[in-house]
Amino acid sequence: MNSTANFPDYIKKYLKKFSSDYWKISKDLKKVFNNVIVIPSLAEFDYLPKCIKSLEQNDKRFLNDTLILVVINNSVSSSSEIKTNNEMTIDYLKSYNGNLNLSFIDASSEVNAIPDKYAGVGMARKIGCDLALTKFNFLNPDKKLIFFLDADCIVSPDYLGKVISEFNKKNLHSAVIEYEHQYSENTPEAEAIICYEIFLRYHRLGLTYSKCYYDYHTIGSTIVFDAESYIKAGGMNRRKAGEDYYFLEKLAKQNKIYTIKDALVFPSARKSWRVPFGTGQRITRHLSKKKNEYVAYNPESFKVLKKWLKIFLSDKIIGTKDIISEAKNLSPTLYNFLSKQNFENDWKKILKNNISTNEIQKQKIFWFDAFRTLKLIHSLRDNVYPDINLFEAVDQMLKMMHIKSEIKRDKSIPDIQIQKQYLLFLREVLRKDNSDDNKN
Repeated sequence: MNSTANFPDYIKKYLKKFSSDYWKISKDLKKVFNNVIVIPSLAEFDYLPKCIKSLEQNDKRFLNDTLILVVINNSVSSSSEIKTNNEMTIDYLKSYNGNLNLSFIDASSEVNAIPDKYAGVGMARKIGCDLALTKFNFLNPDKKLIFFLDADCIVSPDYLGKVISEFNKKNLHSAVIEYEHQYSENTPEAEAIICYEIFLRYHRLGLTYSKCYYDYHTIGSTIVFDAESYIKAGGMNRRKAGEDYYFLEKLAKQNKIYTIKDALVFPSARKSWRVPFGTGQRITRHLSKKKNEYVAYNPESFKVLKKWLKIFLSDKIIGTKDIISEAKNLSPTLYNFLSKQNFENDWKKILKNNISTNEIQKQKIFWFDAFRTLKLIHSLRDNVYPDINLFEAVDQMLKMMHIKSEIKRDKSIPDIQIQKQYLLFLREVLRKDNSDDNKN
């Protein structure tokens, strides 16, 4: 264990106030690090070794300064199958003799299982992150980084090097890493994940087009942040689902989320019973054929969002009546949405309580956050611009952004080879700078 005497005051205060001392690091190493990768693991015996093997391919210089911290977790009432799988994972980790600094946290066995009320990936990440704070070398001036990774992911060989370099050279505070879902060719899961990743990338392209401050992807296994930002965000939340979305939003309210485009995380494309939404649930739903998955938000919604953000985020300070009037003229649906969100009263308070332009701009970003952005898009979808065909939406968005595509589509839902062309093209597009998305 790192000596608490070396901890900065902000670390000591956080650990005393928010961290539990119930869980400990097993197989603890008598070293301190600049980087910690936190990997929740719930019944992941078949997947975790592949994740570990991919990490082993990274540069030894960075591996030597990085702790891999696996959080083996389940709830008190988890099934015997899950608990047995976790026991096998713990045995694997105990016997590991590779080139990683690999430790684990037992939040799984009978005395350490997480109470049902809190059990979930949010709590598992929190346990790992809080203990990660105790393993940092605070005497070293380099960034103290916490990486989120999932046990069913693999990473590129330059994963650590690229991320650590970007954070330290550019003084980043939080980022997401580019991703590409894994899939096996000619399987139902492949069809499902190609559709879903096209949808995700289309949505991010729409946010980029709209010049939205919250224009990052929200895949938990791609998130990286420094220790200071973690503590300013109040630590990780204990949500059972959507935990990464809300944590990223808190990070974004401190500093704009940067996208690291050179390194790659490869998330799994498996179906899942674990959470009510997200990748695994979307794959399960697609495979069930219960609804048409080849739909997306109407590009017209992003046009409204773009116009609204141009008005709202302008450096010019607009009075309450004027900004309400502009919103009403732009879109009655936008006006109704703002009314339901109590915008008028909140805007009056913002103008009253903040004098400087910088403070007002900050409050604008806080008020019209990622969640309200998504709620507006949903309101526009439900009231005026219903979803349209996924590929038609992509084609329109590319045209709106003046991005030329050579893809030839002859029907509303093209065959899988054409769909893969769309996916590869969108991956390429989002690796280029099409906006200010990489400016802090």
